[in-house]
Amino acid sequence: MAAAGGTEAFPDLGRHCQHSDCHQLDFLPFTCDGCQKVFCLEHRGFKSHDCPKSDRNSRKVVVCEICSMSIETTGKDGGDESRILERHHESGDCDPRKKKKATCSARRCREILTFSNTCVCKTCRLKVCLKHRFPAEHNCGRVGTGRWNEKFIAALELRNGGDCGKRGRPTAANGSSPSVKAC
Repeated sequence: MAAAGGTEAFPDLGRHCQHSDCHQLDFLPFTCDGCQKVFCLEHRGFKSHDCPKSDRNSRKVVVCEICSMSIETTGKDGGDESRILERHHESGDCDPRKKKKATCSARRCREILTFSNTCVCKTCRLKVCLKHRFPAEHNCGRVGTGRWNEKFIAALELRNGGDCGKRGRPTAANGSSPSVKAC
C-alpha cells in the first residue's frame, strides 16, 4: 500500500515519485505532460527524469528555403523537419515569388517590414515602418495639402505664445475667469 501513496492513516493522500532513484512521498505531486508519470518537485522537469516524450508540446519553426515561409510545428504533429517541408512543397503554398520580403512604402526607405515594425496608415492604408508611421513622414496621399499639420502648428503656436486659453474663449457671465486653465 505504500507504493500507491499516502500514509497508513490516509492512504489516498499524496503520491510517491516515480523516478527510479527517488520514490519520495509527495503531498503535492506533479504529473508530467509528456509521459504522464507522477514526480516530486525535484524531478518534475523533462530533463530531470529523462522524459522520452519531452518534445510532445514543444514548438518549432521551420523556414522553407524556397519561399522563405515559416511553418510552425509542435511535437504532436509527428515527423521531422524534412517531412514537414515535403508536406509544405506538396500543398501548393510554396511559391518562390513570395521569397521577397515586404519593404516600407515610404520613398527611399528600404526597411523590411515584419510583424513588430509594421504600421498601417489610417488615412491612405499604406504599410510603412515605424519611422514613417505619421502621414507627414510618408507623404500620405489623402493629406495632400497638409491641413492637419497646419492645424497642429497653429495650436502649438497658441500654446507657446503665452495667451493659451485666452484668445477666443468666452469668459464667465459674472466676469470672473474660469476655474480650470487650459495650460
